[in-house]
Amino acid sequence: MKTSFYKFKTTFAFLGLITLATPTVGFSQENSLPSHNENITTPTTADSTLIKTQYGLIQGYYDQINNVIQWTGIPYAKSPTGELRWKKPVDVEPWNGVFDATKAGQVAMQLKNNNIIGSDDSLNLNIYRPNNHKNNLPVLVYIHGGNNQIGTAMEMTGNTLVTDLDAIFVSINYRLGPLGFNPLPALQTGDKLEDSGNYALLDIAKSLDWIKQNIAQFGGDPNNITVSGFSAGGRDVMAMLISPIFKDKFQQAISFSGGMTVADKDDSIKVFAKAIAPLVVEDKIKPTEEQAYQWLLTNQSEVKKYLYSISSDRLVALMGNAGIRMSVFPHLYNDGYVIPKDGFNTQHYNSVPLIMLTGTGEFSLFAQSSPYFSQEAGSLTTKASAEFQFANKYGSRLYELFNVTDSANKMAPFYPANIFGVTIKYGEDQNTVGLPMGIFGAFHGVFIPLMDHSSDNYEKIIGNAFETKGAKQLSMIFKQYLHNFIHHGNPNGDDLIYWENWTAKNQSLLYLNADRQQAQIYMGEQKWNYQDVLNQMDNDQSIDAKVKKTLIAEVLNGRWFSHELDLKYKNKSLWIK
Repeated sequence: MKTSFYKFKTTFAFLGLITLATPTVGFSQENSLPSHNENITTPTTADSTLIKTQYGLIQGYYDQINNVIQWTGIPYAKSPTGELRWKKPVDVEPWNGVFDATKAGQVAMQLKNNNIIGSDDSLNLNIYRPNNHKNNLPVLVYIHGGNNQIGTAMEMTGNTLVTDLDAIFVSINYRLGPLGFNPLPALQTGDKLEDSGNYALLDIAKSLDWIKQNIAQFGGDPNNITVSGFSAGGRDVMAMLISPIFKDKFQQAISFSGGMTVADKDDSIKVFAKAIAPLVVEDKIKPTEEQAYQWLLTNQSEVKKYLYSISSDRLVALMGNAGIRMSVFPHLYNDGYVIPKDGFNTQHYNSVPLIMLTGTGEFSLFAQSSPYFSQEAGSLTTKASAEFQFANKYGSRLYELFNVTDSANKMAPFYPANIFGVTIKYGEDQNTVGLPMGIFGAFHGVFIPLMDHSSDNYEKIIGNAFETKGAKQLSMIFKQYLHNFIHHGNPNGDDLIYWENWTAKNQSLLYLNADRQQAQIYMGEQKWNYQDVLNQMDNDQSIDAKVKKTLIAEVLNGRWFSHELDLKYKNKSLWIK
C-alpha cells in the first residue's frame, strides 16, 4: 500500500471557544418539584442547569472558565449493598426536591496506593455538555481503566473536551474488584445475568439504559451513543461487542488500548477461592486454608452467607498488583450468557463502527512497575536501561498488536461494520518530548492528554511534552477525527488525511505523531506480526542471554498478550491448577 504523509499547518475553527457570561443551553428543562437524601434540596429559581430526569430534578453547575455545563454524581441505580451486593443493578427510587449534582459522586470501593478508598454507593455518572443552544448532540460514554479493580469516572472529564467535540460526554463509576466480578458458585441465584458473575458489565449496561432514557433532557441524542473505554474500560468495550445483553445499546465504539480478554469461569473460581481462603481462616470458619479453599468451591448456603458478611474493604484488598495478568484477578467470564462460551471466537458481534487505538510504548509503565525493574526505575542505570529497553521494546510491540491488529484480524470475517485502527507514536523521540516521557515513549494512556487538557493523571511522566505547538496541533487533529466519528460513524472529513478503514486485505492504520512545531499524520501498515516479534527477541543480542531468559520468564510472561510467547519459551503457567 502506498503510504501517504502530510504535515498539518491547518487550524480548525470549530475548536475555538466563545466565553459567555451565563449558561444559554436550549435543551429540555421541565421544572417540577421533586426530596430524597442529604443531596436533595428544594428548587428556588429555574435555570438551564436544572434538569428533570425520570427519577427527579437534578441541579448541575456552569463552568464559566470552559463554558461548559456539568452534572456529577448522578445515581443511575440503587446502591448495591446488603442483599443487592452481588445482584444485577436495580432502578434508583424517584425523589422529590432537587438532587445536588454539583459535587463529585462516590467512587467504587478499591485499594489504591495501599489505602482503601471509595464507597459501595458508587453507581453514578457524570454528564458534561457545551454551553450552546443545540439539541440532539451525539453522546460519548467513557469507561475508566484500572484493571476493573481501581479507577474512577474522573479519570477523564469533559470540561475541555465537549466544546471541541460538540457532543455530550458521560463518564461512569461501576463496581470494581471482587464486588464487580465474582464467579463463586455459592453466589448463583438462578438469574442468568447474575449467575454470570460479571456484575460490572451489568452496571455498565444499566448506565447505558439510564442514558438512553434520560439524555435527551440534557440535549443529547439517545440514538447516537458512542461507548468508549481505556485499558480495562477498553477491554470492557470489546466484551460489549460480543455480549448479547449490549445489543442495540450503542451506535459506535472506541477501544483505547483495550484488546480481547475473557477468563474461563471454572479457572477463575479457583483463583477467587484461593484469594478469599485466608479470610475464612482468619474469621475462624475453617482451621486451614486448604479446607477453606475447598469449602469456598461449593455452593453451600453457609458459603453464601459468609461471603455476604465480609466487609467490602477486606474484599477489595485482595488480588492486587495484577499488572495486566488475568491469572491474578480473573474477570470478564465466559459464562455463556453475558459473554459467549467461546469468547472472541464467536461469529456473532454487535457490529458497529469501531475505532481501536494503541500507543507504541504500551508496555513501558508495566515494565517499570514490575518487581524486576521497580527498584531501579528511578535512575535506570546503564545496565538497567538496556534491560528495560529490551522488555519495553518487545512487550510494547506485542501489546500494540494485541490492542489493534490481532483483534481486527480475529473480528474481520464476522464484523461487517468499519474498523478503524490508529497508532500513536508521539513520545518516541526524546528530543521532542524530553524527559521523563522520553523513557516511556507513547505510553499506556498517551491519548488522554491529547483529549483532556485538564487531566493530571500523567503529569509526572509528560512534563511539558504536550505544551509544544506540534503537540497542540496533534491534539486538535485527533479530536477532529473523534468529532467526525461520534457524529457520523466515520472519522473522515475536510482538511484531514483520509483514514482508511482496516480490512483483511488492506490492513491500514492511521499513525499520529508530532515534532515540536507541527503534527505528523500518515497512513501505513503494521510492520510486524507476532512471530516476527518473537524472532526479533531471539536475535536480539543487546543484553546477556541469561538476563534475556529471565526477562522473558518473569517480566513478559503471563500478560494479556503473552499466550504464544509463554508457549514458545515454556513459561510456567500462573493459573492455579
